[in-house]
Amino acid sequence: MATAAAASASEPEAEPKAGPKAEGEEDEVKAARTRGKVLTRAVAAATYKTMGPGWDQQEEGVSESDGDEEYAMASSAESSPGEYEWEYDEEEEKNQLEIERLEEQVNVALLFAVALPDSTFTLFRHLSINIYDYNCHVDLIRLLRLEGELSKVRMARQKMSEIFPLTEELWLEWLHDEISMALDGLDREHVYDLFEKAVKDYICPNIWLEYGQYSVGGIGQKGGLEKVRSVFERALSSVGLHMTKGLAIWEAYREFESAIVEAARPIAGFLSPFDREQTFDSQLEKVHSLFRRQLAIPLYDMEATLAEYEEWSEEPVPESVIQNYNKALQQLEKYKPYEEALLQAEAPRLAEYQAYIDFEMKIGDPARIQLIFERALVENCLVPDLWIRYSQYLDRQLKVKDLVLSVHNRAVRNCPWTVALWSRYLLAMERHGVDHQVVAVTFEKALGAGFIQATDYVEIWQAYLDYLRRRVDFKQDSSKELEELRSAFSRALEYLKQEVEERFNESGDPSCMIMQNWARIEARLCNNMQKARELWDSIMTKGNAKYANMWLEYYNLERAYGDTQHCRKALHRAVQCTSDYPEHVCEVLLTMERTEGTLEDWDIAVQKTETRLARVNEQRIKPTNPDGIGAQNVWDRSEPPSKRRRVENSIPPAGEAQDLEAETGLFGKSVPVDVDPPSKQKERAAALKRDVPKVLHDSAKDSVTVFVSNLPYSMGEPDAKLRPLFEACGEVIDIRPIFSNRGDFRGYCYVEFKEEKSALQALELDRKNVEGRPMFVSPCVDKSKNPDFKVFRYSTALEKHKLFVSGLPFSCTKEELEEICKPHGTVKDIRLVTNRAGKPKGLAYVEYENESQASQAVMKMDGMTIKENVIKVAISNPPQRKAPEKPEARKAPGGPMVPRQIYGARGKGRTQLALLPRALQRPSAPGAQAENGPAPQPEVTTSAATEAPKMSNADFAKLLLRK
Repeated sequence: MATAAAASASEPEAEPKAGPKAEGEEDEVKAARTRGKVLTRAVAAATYKTMGPGWDQQEEGVSESDGDEEYAMASSAESSPGEYEWEYDEEEEKNQLEIERLEEQVNVALLFAVALPDSTFTLFRHLSINIYDYNCHVDLIRLLRLEGELSKVRMARQKMSEIFPLTEELWLEWLHDEISMALDGLDREHVYDLFEKAVKDYICPNIWLEYGQYSVGGIGQKGGLEKVRSVFERALSSVGLHMTKGLAIWEAYREFESAIVEAARPIAGFLSPFDREQTFDSQLEKVHSLFRRQLAIPLYDMEATLAEYEEWSEEPVPESVIQNYNKALQQLEKYKPYEEALLQAEAPRLAEYQAYIDFEMKIGDPARIQLIFERALVENCLVPDLWIRYSQYLDRQLKVKDLVLSVHNRAVRNCPWTVALWSRYLLAMERHGVDHQVVAVTFEKALGAGFIQATDYVEIWQAYLDYLRRRVDFKQDSSKELEELRSAFSRALEYLKQEVEERFNESGDPSCMIMQNWARIEARLCNNMQKARELWDSIMTKGNAKYANMWLEYYNLERAYGDTQHCRKALHRAVQCTSDYPEHVCEVLLTMERTEGTLEDWDIAVQKTETRLARVNEQRIKPTNPDGIGAQNVWDRSEPPSKRRRVENSIPPAGEAQDLEAETGLFGKSVPVDVDPPSKQKERAAALKRDVPKVLHDSAKDSVTVFVSNLPYSMGEPDAKLRPLFEACGEVIDIRPIFSNRGDFRGYCYVEFKEEKSALQALELDRKNVEGRPMFVSPCVDKSKNPDFKVFRYSTALEKHKLFVSGLPFSCTKEELEEICKPHGTVKDIRLVTNRAGKPKGLAYVEYENESQASQAVMKMDGMTIKENVIKVAISNPPQRKAPEKPEARKAPGGPMVPRQIYGARGKGRTQLALLPRALQRPSAPGAQAENGPAPQPEVTTSAATEAPKMSNADFAKLLLRK
């Protein structure tokens, strides 16, 4: 193993001019010769160390204690500063100047489009527009590497590593290229620096192994032996517990120390007992210690390690080592099910890692918990919840500053679109006393991370403002920190108004929480009530004056830090403006005047509250559904209006008539209004009852039937035109188109199949274009029996992998939009939104493979111009629709008042058709109620009910049109 390590480290010195294309091309003879030469040099240097006069002043030795805690040892050996480091700093400055010079060359190439191939120039130009395109960075590096532009490759890699963590493959490729170009000690230091950066991005055993093997090649330099041991000890601390890959690190380290022992063995017999004990025996004990430490850790193939130790050791294995070995074997049996589950599953294996993490959390070993989190993140680096759980564990349990901040930094670099990670990062920096300038820079990075919702920007601003508030010493009247806090509040409001509203069409803070917090700080901590009132005045002008809770919040602030005059003024304004809970505001006003006001104040308050409540009750008594009045006036009250319309117009009883109402209105405005008197209309309706069958569909056949709607009204012979279309799904038993009493096709029908699987297959024809209109195909479900059934097949929740695109030109096709979206990730589906007539609405939904690609696409496409149209792109997050109200949810009339938020600002609305004022209604049992409310008393009637018989259908139609 040590031979292999030395060989790996020696390859760049044997072939100093080899480039990336020369890797792996050495023949076996040359490779063997090179490995032997470097191993000889390494062993000779180590032997000199062993025999030299400075051997007794060697670096700190490795702890030789046994037990389970051995694997948690951290390395303390570091190279002492010297002339090499001073020269390296100077060389680094030269390299930085060279990088800046290359950047200027790239900028010139971008401006004049010369000296770069077309493909490379295209990638450079794309990155100049959007530097956060991960795939573009990878493509550029690969292309420059193929072209042999090694200096430009280095610059491109450095730029990418500043923005993103690099994968194990990218780091190993970079490291191999740099190793092949390393010519002297300064170049070696540069490679060491790259290794240090690589091991910080992810926990990768292969990178640690490469690091250890490469450091063996520098053993002849000053501090080389200490460097090798330091690297291997850190590798063991980082990945030595890895059950499947940690074994390679242990073996490489152990065989390196064994090589030194074997090199010193021939001359050990010529040493004095004291020198032998200080040199050879001490080195021999290092190998024993490594064996004992490894055997105390549960790793795969432990049996072979014990057998190797028994063969290598000249003395029997101590009993304590055997006990630790048996204990580790028992632990291994507990871990094996989880390791085998990982081996059998396919990447990214998130569920298996989550189970493994839960198991480790129960055991509570910090080193193992950290390792399993790191292993999981290698394959699931784009899962924000995993980063949140990991960082939360470190924040609450370990609390080690460097470790905690490192993980938070890696989290936001992997998932910059997740605001929760940035907020936690700011809190962690404050918790560990990071310099304010560093926190401010981190916050600015968060603002440029490209969040997917407007509320995310509000959240990050609140986190930063909370941090600034905690820095202020409010005992002082004025301070630099206080001015900075006020300036940040002003900037936050301006940022949300300009940047966020322009992008999302909303500020993300409708309740003005940031201004509310500012007002509280000014009132409570700064004793500046005047500024607080100005802020609240601005809050109310932003559409919040109609909410009682906003007025009461302001009232409570005035109550605590203001004066009675402003409290009274606020409540008087609240009584006039509040529309959701005016009763509550009125009660608070009366309570205040009862306890503190004069008689004049009381009289004014009573007058205002009575006037306001009377107006509110008047508005609530008014029927909110004028269509319901018409139904009562025109139709006979012996049956509910919905049933009569269903009979006359042959509307299906399964509840699908809602789609029809969306196009023709509640009463079907496409049908001419009959001006016959109500008596003749009743006679005709009664005749239709006798002639037209009431049941058009057998609900027992729902499983083999589909409901087809949104068909053209002009379609002639729907049966003949639709049958070939549906027969492709299976044998069709019957197609029942629905016609009006005049014989006009109503635009929908039932299609009955012989088998259920045919009906399920027919659902795939949904939205198929038929004579220029999208045909809707849905399951045949009786909504009266299944009220929760929804035909809408698309998600109405937040989908972070799906984009909502608006502002598209109507001529934009699905193929054109796909070509625009493909460069930003894998497009799984595109849906262009159309109206019921099949005409485009300029909207589309684009589904990507994952959340990261969607986030990148938002940053690149938002504000793009397509055919002279500026489009807007955001993560799909449809607004929540209010659930339909259930009539039984409201208490009987005359009972206690139900809170207004249940029914909205205007009461129950269309969910009730009762025309009797609530003040005149009396509670009654459900069985004693009429169809549309409590049975009316003979002496109680409404004006609408008494005047209804005097109105003709023509008059009623005019009223509707006038509305």
